[in-house]
Amino acid sequence: MTGLFALSFVTPLLLQALPIIHPVLGLLLAAWSLAFLLRIVLTWYPQVDLSRGAWPLIAWPTEPLLAISRRIVAPIGGVDVTPVIWVGLISLVRELLVGQQGVLSQLLMRSQAIA
Repeated sequence: MTGLFALSFVTPLLLQALPIIHPVLGLLLAAWSLAFLLRIVLTWYPQVDLSRGAWPLIAWPTEPLLAISRRIVAPIGGVDVTPVIWVGLISLVRELLVGQQGVLSQLLMRSQAIA
């Protein structure tokens, strides 16, 4: 009975969708983190035009957050550190949600144990 009580705050619809949400969210956060890692590498090549070729696929999901954070965090020694900050934040969120001990991972394991 304690297992059912532990999941009483979670709606049944969420429990049914959790096996789909968990891997999809993990992949999206990993792809977003990869996009920011590529932006870190692209800071070494300022001549790259982000509006040509395949680069808009990297610039589109990252630039809005980078533009906001650049207003808050000034370049350090002429180097834009905001992509590094975002990689760290996204990694933290990914670990907290879908990591081995993440909230959604724990909910998924408990719901499978009960079923």
